[in-house]
Amino acid sequence: MPERTVLSVSGDDRVSFLQGLVTNDVTNADGAIIYTALLTPQGKFIADFFVIGEEDRLLIDVATSHAQALGQRLMMYRLRAAVTIEQTDLIVSTGTGEMPKDAMADPRHEAMGWRAYGQTDISDDTDWDRLRVENLIPQTGIELTQDTYVLEARFEALHGVDFKKGCFVGQEIVARMKHKTTLKKGLAQVAVHGNAKSGDAITCNGKPTGTLHTVAGDKALAFLRFDRAEGEMQAGEATLTRLT
Repeated sequence: MPERTVLSVSGDDRVSFLQGLVTNDVTNADGAIIYTALLTPQGKFIADFFVIGEEDRLLIDVATSHAQALGQRLMMYRLRAAVTIEQTDLIVSTGTGEMPKDAMADPRHEAMGWRAYGQTDISDDTDWDRLRVENLIPQTGIELTQDTYVLEARFEALHGVDFKKGCFVGQEIVARMKHKTTLKKGLAQVAVHGNAKSGDAITCNGKPTGTLHTVAGDKALAFLRFDRAEGEMQAGEATLTRLT
């Protein structure tokens, strides 16, 4: 599992502040955990993260690679809101075995196990790439990049978007994709026959069809143009077939 950083958002306005920015309903994080994202006004991905509601603060569990950018963007939006944003020294532990005391179930998918926050790492040796590929779970910096529209990355299926909560940054674009269009591109699972690696271009009948991402054994996650992803495809030295 890539390194994680935990930010703290405290202050009287912490819930209303974050509620107006992110894709999910922050009020559901009261004593619980939610999965969400911050987008650009154009609906593009900035960072995905978990929000955990404690008695006097909200914790944000984000990939370390994106923590600084997320913190800076939140500070930009803070204006006069009564909130304080700080980095904590909490360690994120993850696993799929028996859930430790005070751990929380990963809200994206039941197969993704648990998450815990403390001063020691109690993670187990789960093969996260295999598990993500098997269950179509995108990862920050691989399937989720600055060019990503979150609905194309299955955010709705991963309980990361609430269409009833009201406005958030990029909401108009997300709502339009949900209600007015049929997705023509998106994340899919493919079978891999041969050698291919993350980042390889995918073609079908000589036409650009997508990009291969996380590879785990004979399966992988790929971003595909659905209208071209029919029959056999090629990536690197491998032949691909779409499974989902």
